[in-house]
Formats: sequence, structure tokens, C-alpha cells
Amino acid sequence: MGIIALFIFFLFLTIGIGGTVLWIWMLIDCATNEPSEGNEKIVWILVIVFTHALGALIYLLARRPERMRQYGK
Repeated sequence: MGIIALFIFFLFLTIGIGGTVLWIWMLIDCATNEPSEGNEKIVWILVIVFTHALGALIYLLARRPERMRQYGK
């Protein structure tokens, strides 16, 4: 039982650290590369900040490819 609990602990620790790294990466990416036209940049930053890893994942999959296609950065 101890090995399973240890495995689960490290699994959740890895997911938590990975989510935090993704969150910081997407927050920095949005703040530095998102164009400042209108309120989109502020809205995306707020979405990422308040929804943590889920918002960062949404930004990574939904907005980032579109931004890169439109603006090339």
C-alpha cells in the first residue's frame, strides 16, 4: 500500500509542477507576444491568471496557434 501511495503522490506532484510551469509559460507568452489591440490581451491574461492550468491550456490550444498564424509571433 505504501508504494501505491508514493506513486500517486509523485504523480500528482508532477502534474502540479507541470501545470504551474505551463501556467507561467503561457502567462509570459501572452503578456509579451499578444498584440495590444483592444482588450484581448487583458482578457487572455485574466483568463490565464484566474483559471490557472486550465486557462493556460485553453490559451495554448485555442489562441496561440491563431495568433502565430495572424501575426507570426
